Amino acid sequence: MRQRFRVTRLLIAGLMLTPLWTGASQAAAPSVFVTIKPIHSLVASVMRGVGTPYLLLKGGESPHAYALRPSEARRLARARLVFWVGEDLETFLAKPLASLGRRATVIALHDADGVRLLKTRAGGVWRRHEDDHADHDANHDKEDADTDGHAHEHGKFDMHLWLDPRNAQAMVRTIATALSRADPAHAAAYRANATATLTRIARLEADLRRDLAPVKGRPYIVFHDAYQYFEKRFDLAAAGSLTLNPQTAPGARRIAQIRARIKTTGVRCVFVEPQFAPRLVDTVVAGTAARKATLDPLGSALRAGPDAYFTILRRLGRSLVDCLR
Repeated sequence: MRQRFRVTRLLIAGLMLTPLWTGASQAAAPSVFVTIKPIHSLVASVMRGVGTPYLLLKGGESPHAYALRPSEARRLARARLVFWVGEDLETFLAKPLASLGRRATVIALHDADGVRLLKTRAGGVWRRHEDDHADHDANHDKEDADTDGHAHEHGKFDMHLWLDPRNAQAMVRTIATALSRADPAHAAAYRANATATLTRIARLEADLRRDLAPVKGRPYIVFHDAYQYFEKRFDLAAAGSLTLNPQTAPGARRIAQIRARIKTTGVRCVFVEPQFAPRLVDTVVAGTAARKATLDPLGSALRAGPDAYFTILRRLGRSLVDCLR
């Protein structure tokens, strides 16, 4: 009898220490698959406190050319939601996603309501604002881009769209809506997190605008044309890119063209990216007054999570100011 009483007391104590089932608070979050770190950061921010999305490209891998490992393909097959920029960026993922059928909801964020798309720039030497007429809203008809026979590998529209904070806000709204539909039990949490994230992005834009104002008229060269969304939002003066295709090294003619551009326009900086060999930039700046620095649009060395997007953009701003001032 005494033994049974002790067992009963232990069971009651265990029940008191174990939280009761509360429906939404105990429901499991859906399995979410995200391709690149800046997008993963926005999704993780909306999912904060509910679940953690899976990130495919964790380091310095280029989204322009990648091959899924078997373990990653299995992870993709189990996903309930997939967020990617779109086929013109993560080209390698188009066929695996098509094979999912209706097992997962796939969200291409270049089609998010409110995202403003810019046409891919032709050539690698630009005059400031020469292509402003090429701006498009994602919800309008997409006309053919002008090319000069050297079209960028990404297609007619530039897919580095997360580098405009206004696009990031549009994507956050779409992310929150998709998560809420897939997981109604946590819809209130997704909405609250999205609201906080939108406010944080607005503060980020204001801070960057203030910090970049002193250098917005100073010309610079980038490694490849990944930054026009950032340039247009903050009125910066990029003068060209070393390469049209980041997977292909520029030839002698392009290098000579860029060196001439540095000298004639007073380019102050040439920016390399951590994913690509910097020796090419050393060749380009040799014998000129231009300095070398680094821009990283993907946050390759950053820890993934809700803060990564904000760190990526702040570091871009800091690198530009430090080199151009």
